[in-house]
Amino acid sequence: MQMQQITIRVPSKYLSMIEEIAKSSGLKKSDITRMAIKEFIEAYSGNSDIRPYDRAKHFIGIAESGISDLGQHHRRHLLEKIKRADPCKPF
Repeated sequence: MQMQQITIRVPSKYLSMIEEIAKSSGLKKSDITRMAIKEFIEAYSGNSDIRPYDRAKHFIGIAESGISDLGQHHRRHLLEKIKRADPCKPF
């Protein structure tokens, strides 16, 4: 792919963060900026190679039901909940 050059202005806070990432990762500042732009364009356009799991992994495990075997026996727990429910109230 042919590379073109652009010039951008960023707040000093962002530049400091880019420099920190560059130093710790061994990448160039331009590589980090290019990766961020690519990720933004892919997310904005919907043409991303990101797996659905990667998009939702921060949601996994953030809620607790208090039922230790809910994943394995969800049908049984749901049926018990329906049987106990007051027909006049939503669950």
